[in-house]
Amino acid sequence: MSQLKKIPDAEFEIMKVVWSNDPPLTTKIIMEQLGNEKEWKAPTVISLMLRLVERGFLKTEKIGKERTYFPLVTKEDYLKFETGNFIKQYHGNSFVSFVNTLYDGKELSEKDLDELMKLVKERRR
Repeated sequence: MSQLKKIPDAEFEIMKVVWSNDPPLTTKIIMEQLGNEKEWKAPTVISLMLRLVERGFLKTEKIGKERTYFPLVTKEDYLKFETGNFIKQYHGNSFVSFVNTLYDGKELSEKDLDELMKLVKERRR
């Protein structure tokens, strides 16, 4: 995985659509699944996608008159990167602090805690 950088929310919205579809993607596909919902015009979507190409998240190829896009960064890699940065910045790299904040805020259910305990036991083996 190359050196990832945080992407703005609008670009992340584009990437969520990219990750949920089989490549190659076109601007038309993005517009159908996101642009109309967000009331973005085609030039806005094209601009966001070109920024993602410049940042190394997408590669693009021109086939005839149509430009197609392929993901270069997986959803899993980006979420791992973002989550790691969040825990480092806000919780001093402490997973316990992160979980404790969720627990104190009543964000974790008993089921969540059971699953977390199961995960911890599996990882210890």
